Amino acid sequence: MSTAELTMPATDTRDRKDARNDRVFKSVITIVAIFVLFTLAGAALSMLWGGRSVLASQGMDFFFSADWNPVENKYGALVPIYGTVVTAIIAMLISVPVSFGIAFFLTEVAPRWLRTPVGTAIELLAGIPSIIYGMWGFFVLMPVMRDSIIPWMNDNLGPLPVIGALFQGPPIGAGMLTSGLVLAIMVIPFISSVMRDVFQTVPGRLKESAYALGSTRWEVAWDIVLPYTRSAVIGGIFLGLGRALGETMAVAFVIGNNVAFTKSLLEPSTTIAALIANDFGEATADYRAALLLLGFVLFLVTFVVLALARLLLMQLSRREGN
Repeated sequence: MSTAELTMPATDTRDRKDARNDRVFKSVITIVAIFVLFTLAGAALSMLWGGRSVLASQGMDFFFSADWNPVENKYGALVPIYGTVVTAIIAMLISVPVSFGIAFFLTEVAPRWLRTPVGTAIELLAGIPSIIYGMWGFFVLMPVMRDSIIPWMNDNLGPLPVIGALFQGPPIGAGMLTSGLVLAIMVIPFISSVMRDVFQTVPGRLKESAYALGSTRWEVAWDIVLPYTRSAVIGGIFLGLGRALGETMAVAFVIGNNVAFTKSLLEPSTTIAALIANDFGEATADYRAALLLLGFVLFLVTFVVLALARLLLMQLSRREGN
């Protein structure tokens, strides 16, 4: 028997073994993916099922009413939904430009010996528990807001037309603006880390060519770096937005936990996560059902935001020809 004839059975055996291992691996990762989907759907449906009694009694008024009165079994989720969205928007308005500045500084401006320590410090901020941010906001930020920032806003921004109502309120310190500031500090490490990593993927020849043609650092950032990394930057921003929407303990310390509707950013309010965290432990059966349904609403809000982010990224990919 020739050497080739001896080698062929061994090769066939190895090919069959590789094919079997490949099928097993494909089956395992498919099961994992399906498990994640079932877990996500199960969590959402369990909250919806737990709040079915309130949904049956309140109907669509639960989503559009601002009347939250557990004593009379009246539940309207408009105020916590409004507080959740507004605090997240404030956080993003502050954190996105700051994160962009940090990322561009670390990749283009900072000397090499400074990049690693600053980058490490930013990543360490992401690991701080949210309750620590809440305690810092309660003991440090709220007194500053109460004694300095809120009186200044009342005097200088309160009289302005249209937007003046947003900056009028008693000097309490707790409110949506304070919560937005705390959330901004919390999400900056996440967004800036993503931006820094994607900025480092920009080919050096592109930036060097722009500098050679006389472009300033701002022009390089706006015309070269951002267009090249646009999709990844938007993904990082929505990652931070998802974190801001679902944050609980940090917001619960500084939001004020008031279920009355207010337009002012300086007055106490509440968010979905903060209301659930504060009241779930002492809730009655009906009230617990309302809180579970409120959790389902938070799931929907987060899902819609992330779905919009995905659609936006798909549109950008099409425009770029990918």
